[in-house]
Amino acid sequence: MISGRNRESPQQRSVDEMTPQFTTTHRVEFCDTDMAGIVHFANFYRYMEQAEHAFFRSLGLKTMHDNDDGSVTGWPRVSASCSFKAPAVFNDILDVHLDVMRKGVKSLTMKIEFWRDDTLIARGQLKTACCLIRHGEPIRSIEIPSFYDDAIHESPRADDM
Repeated sequence: MISGRNRESPQQRSVDEMTPQFTTTHRVEFCDTDMAGIVHFANFYRYMEQAEHAFFRSLGLKTMHDNDDGSVTGWPRVSASCSFKAPAVFNDILDVHLDVMRKGVKSLTMKIEFWRDDTLIARGQLKTACCLIRHGEPIRSIEIPSFYDDAIHESPRADDM
């Protein structure tokens, strides 16, 4: 990830409904490519996770929060998908757009798009569940704690997705 910016101001949301909620960039490294010289499909899943982490950081949050009692609040995947529209190659700089499509009581669904200039490269979706993780116990889903809930909002574009 090279850089990121979060667009959370209500005034900005009303001004430009077409702007992604969060944008960052990713430079394609040589090790990301396959023998055909294009990005191997599996790498887009890593890129989506990197964008998710950058989004959380832009809000002053972590995807793994250490609780006072030694437990951890985290966001394991419920599902992940990605469809590919055009190839990306070594040294491409991809604009990565992330929007929270849905914020449920215990989960987030995010749409992530990869663009090179005006060309859509890939479109993915992550669904994550907010979970409490205690050593030696099964992971269990929990309601999104207020420190996450207050900071994370559905994209104004959610209805158009």
